[in-house]
Amino acid sequence: MSMVPLPGLAEMVEMISRERNLPRHAVTNALREALLKGYERYRKTIQRDVVFEEDHFRNFDVELDVEAGGFRILATKTIVEEVRDPDHEISLYDVQQDYPEAEVGWEVTNDVTPQQAEFGRMAAIQTKQVLAQKLRDQQRRLIQEEFRDLENTVLQARVLRTERQTVIMAVSSGFGQPEVEAELPKKEQLASDRYTPNAVMKVYLKKVYEGSRRGPQLLVSRADAGLVVNLFANEVPEIEEDIVRIVAVAREANPPSRNVGPRTKIAVDTVERDVDPVGACIGARGSRIQAVVAELRNEKIDVIRWSPDPATYIANALSPAKVVEVRLVDPEIQQAHVLVTSDQLSLAIGKEGQNVRLAARLTGWKIDIKEVESYRAALEEAQAQGLPYPFITPAALERFRRREERAALGLDEEYPEKLRLEEELEEDDRLEEDWVEEDEDFDYDAEFDIAQPKA
Repeated sequence: MSMVPLPGLAEMVEMISRERNLPRHAVTNALREALLKGYERYRKTIQRDVVFEEDHFRNFDVELDVEAGGFRILATKTIVEEVRDPDHEISLYDVQQDYPEAEVGWEVTNDVTPQQAEFGRMAAIQTKQVLAQKLRDQQRRLIQEEFRDLENTVLQARVLRTERQTVIMAVSSGFGQPEVEAELPKKEQLASDRYTPNAVMKVYLKKVYEGSRRGPQLLVSRADAGLVVNLFANEVPEIEEDIVRIVAVAREANPPSRNVGPRTKIAVDTVERDVDPVGACIGARGSRIQAVVAELRNEKIDVIRWSPDPATYIANALSPAKVVEVRLVDPEIQQAHVLVTSDQLSLAIGKEGQNVRLAARLTGWKIDIKEVESYRAALEEAQAQGLPYPFITPAALERFRRREERAALGLDEEYPEKLRLEEELEEDDRLEEDWVEEDEDFDYDAEFDIAQPKA
């Protein structure tokens, strides 16, 4: 069958591609979808008495010839002896007129383009109505594809406007349109930021919305800890080169109290003995960390050295306070008592508990700050009562006694697993011995752990 003409099709595709900054294939895909939607509407208009299933036209497609300026409607149908569903089936007799070798069960593509002139006019009108939406869908898909690989990275963004406490920002895009809108919800904002129109700042891409969601397709943040990680990675070459690694981050970008400012603790480590990871992140005269602090509007940042030893790690995490001793009183639930002198007590706890709160989040340990002299007095009193340490709860005391019992028996935390493995090995040995004893036609070679036929 001849194609339905679409005069000026090539020029239209070129114009839309240029104006919307879309690749040609995206425009033609949108046109094909719009034409197919127009065909569906045409069919439903001329067959008003027929109830079509939602996926009735799933086997239909549009062949679009941009250069020739026309299109055809094609349907993939299954060959059957007797046709009951003309939209999805075709008779073997009809197909064998052109393809004698065809068999029942094969699938063929059939031209089903209506020849009525009215279809061409209706298709053109309905295509114009649908095309704008299909182009938006194509743009949305391109945006999702482009930014999906950029999730959890930092982007440069420009403030456009504010809608119900949500800041709408623009980030640069390679496809779809020159700029893509992103939303910065209230909880992802910094209180110290000023979101005036055209203000430029770096944001952390938390999520790319999937599907046909209206509005901004990107969710960005200024409060996420990932922003700090990426800013340091941009400023510290040793992080990009995997010489220095960021082990953990704890951030309080918007403290619960206005009396406390935003603060971040970041734990770093290195694989090189001659590299100071903390110094690498701070930079000469603080140049590197100051660049991060400036981007975060003077947020306080503590860079501390990570350690595999929990006590050392906890002491470092409480910086800038100086710690006298860290007692890991309950390793099972990761609880520690940290002893400091009286002049360091308030510094260790921090304003409204912020310092110890961030240290606990950074290390994963429950941290109780105690003044050293009063703690030692309480410790003596507890030990006089047969308790291992002061301020112990009944549940913690039970865990402590279980650990003591295991230690007295020479057992460790992996004892049940080790015992099970030993029992399995003993069972394997016993089965092997039984197998060798039962088969008198074989000699067992212990050196090579094999059984050999007797000579």
